[in-house]
Amino acid sequence: MLVVAQTEPTNTAESQAPEDPQTSRFTWTIENFTRVSGKKHYSDVFVVGGFKWRVLIFPKGNNVDHLSMYLDVADSGNLPYGWSRYAQFSLAIVNQIHQKYTARKDTQHQFNARESDWGFTSFMPLSELYDPSRGYLVNDTVVVEAEVAVRKMIDYWTYDSKKETGYVGLKNQGATCYMNSLLQTLYHIPYFRKAVYHMPTTENDMPSGSIPLALQSLFYKLQYSDNSVATKELTKSFGWDTYDSFMQHDVQELNRVLCEKLEDKMKVDGTVVEGTIEQLFEGHHINYIECINVDYKSNRKESFYDLQLDVKGCRDVYASFDKYVEVERLEGDNKYQAEQHGLQDARKGVLFLDFPPVLQLQLKRFEYDYMRDTMVKINDRYEFPLQLDLDKDDGKYLTPDADRSIRNLYTLHRYKFDDERVTKEDTKKALEEQYGGEEELPQVNPGFNNTPFKFTKYSNAYMLVYIRESDKEKIMCNVDEKDIAEHLRIRLKKEQEEKEHKKKEKAEAHLYTII
Repeated sequence: MLVVAQTEPTNTAESQAPEDPQTSRFTWTIENFTRVSGKKHYSDVFVVGGFKWRVLIFPKGNNVDHLSMYLDVADSGNLPYGWSRYAQFSLAIVNQIHQKYTARKDTQHQFNARESDWGFTSFMPLSELYDPSRGYLVNDTVVVEAEVAVRKMIDYWTYDSKKETGYVGLKNQGATCYMNSLLQTLYHIPYFRKAVYHMPTTENDMPSGSIPLALQSLFYKLQYSDNSVATKELTKSFGWDTYDSFMQHDVQELNRVLCEKLEDKMKVDGTVVEGTIEQLFEGHHINYIECINVDYKSNRKESFYDLQLDVKGCRDVYASFDKYVEVERLEGDNKYQAEQHGLQDARKGVLFLDFPPVLQLQLKRFEYDYMRDTMVKINDRYEFPLQLDLDKDDGKYLTPDADRSIRNLYTLHRYKFDDERVTKEDTKKALEEQYGGEEELPQVNPGFNNTPFKFTKYSNAYMLVYIRESDKEKIMCNVDEKDIAEHLRIRLKKEQEEKEHKKKEKAEAHLYTII
């Protein structure tokens, strides 16, 4: 998950990169699939990176109406105390009729004695899997593919994010990684964090019923806690208290809900932070239509807080912006109805009037597949630069009357947050490893076909945050305790002391017996 941190290169490139992954693909052909007995079913053992693995499936679902599928450490019961290993992997059910409709999901996990298997409880609907016309079950045979990349990783138990990087992570509630990435993004925009601290809240408010107070509490803990921070109070304040609640929202929708709620709160009683959301994130573009054969134009100004950019068919961010401002011809059966001129040939398009100091780009990594009636992920290679120049080619993205005195040169805001763990990341990995696409890697394990294969990079960026160079000094300001309301400091320090007291009691419980 590529998220945010300091824009200064010195804060992102100091630690050594982990070694290249040892990677292999395993194919498991399951014959007589509908006659598989038992609730769970294991594949043969295969070796990747010197470790033994196997795939675990629940053919009728793990208490859900979906196929459940996991990657399992085959010899976990025989490994020494305190063992752990880190792997990035994808699991797939091959579509035997149309290869492009293969169902595939990817994730990463630090395997250990407590969590020796990891994967997807709701991998795909059973109704889709068992429907012969879909192509997943052919001649009562299902084909499973696993692609596993094993990395050497800092020990899970001893790694201290705060000590190593100065930051702490967020706990994953399940299906909330997109939310965690957004929250870390916003937290690491100091001007925004300061504005959140200055929102009016009182000691009588409850975090679970107040989005502003819940966010203040979350940011305070991210700033001053030594351990990863829970997000349950914040999600309760949204009214999202079940797993299904998260599944109904994407990162862009969450961003808009959050910004709208905060914007409303900042307007109350003309607070000192009124207008902060607009000042940071709001830009404007002009939707225009120009008739070709008569003198008629129509313009409509619209604001935006983030931009959705196409990934499919675009090699990089600039290609996406080119597509965004592409001119559409309205002609033939699609002529434009111009006032007093009737149907006319016309040009239709969008140009930007201004860009915001903090530019949020949502990459359209998912698109709707009409054949499968579901959303599918686009893993195509897509590049984004460390510095983004939106004045390029004489300002081709801007309207003629845009203010050309403002220099629209942006720097990517970056760091690596893997939910609870935070690690320093060099620039190459922060960029190159998040582009997606395919990489050719050799097969290195006995028992496999030792020919090179293309390993799809399923870890790729879906949200980019750029900060305008001319606004950087203002935005990357200092935020300290004096910016936090006294009632909030008292409340949160008390919570922290109670937490530490309970932790101490628990640690010493074995010393006492109640008779």
